[in-house]
Amino acid sequence: MKMSGNTVLITGGSSGIGYEFADQLLKLGNTVIITGRDQAKLDATKRKLPAVHTFQGDAGNPQAIASLYDAVVKQFPKLNVLINNAGFMRKINLHNQEIDLDEINREIETNLSGPIRMVKQFLPHLKTQETAAIINVSSGLAFVPLPISPVYCAAKAGLHSYTQSLRAQLKHTKVQVFELAPPLTQTPLVDMFDPADLAGSKAMSVSKMVGFAIRGMEHDDFEIRPGQSNALKLMNRIAPKFIFKQLSKPVDNMLGLRQTKK
Repeated sequence: MKMSGNTVLITGGSSGIGYEFADQLLKLGNTVIITGRDQAKLDATKRKLPAVHTFQGDAGNPQAIASLYDAVVKQFPKLNVLINNAGFMRKINLHNQEIDLDEINREIETNLSGPIRMVKQFLPHLKTQETAAIINVSSGLAFVPLPISPVYCAAKAGLHSYTQSLRAQLKHTKVQVFELAPPLTQTPLVDMFDPADLAGSKAMSVSKMVGFAIRGMEHDDFEIRPGQSNALKLMNRIAPKFIFKQLSKPVDNMLGLRQTKK
């Protein structure tokens, strides 16, 4: 994939991985558009990256996606790259009866339904471009779950599966389909967890991770697994019980149970 001269739309582009993608892609000579729910964060990003274009919108809302499509394509008819990055991760105790039926599903709406709807909305336009690409940002936890974040991991596993199917269905088009499965990365998401929840995992710098991703896209590496994500997929193949047991250890802390040595 050519990494310059593109017109790129990034969901969740005002912080973390999305912001870093915007920064690095601008430096490579691309037109970059970001979207997010928080107008204040979009304005702050615009001040830091004056060349970026911003649109407020919710990547988990079907009506907002339709409105975003109309506005972006009208202003940027050469749009040819979609990066589905918007997402969030929560620690959820499934014993908690205070979480209602709508609340429990929020990560599915944003992390899985959002990218599926974005692709559905933007694919006809992308297919008209001379070259185009879709990049779905999943997670190393798509390959083996972290049980304290059950809904997030389920959503990312679903996105991994969907991306494989999408790639197969678009193989005879000019639209390339990439999956980026980040490892634990130094973003605001990490701050929402206790250090004990992430013991044994060293966060990768966001600039290094996105740089790795861009090089992978440039070399047409369609499943990009930086750092520990590659190890997670490998371990889930050769020692699935062991790696799942390791990632299950924080559950006892969450439930207030004392871990026993076995």
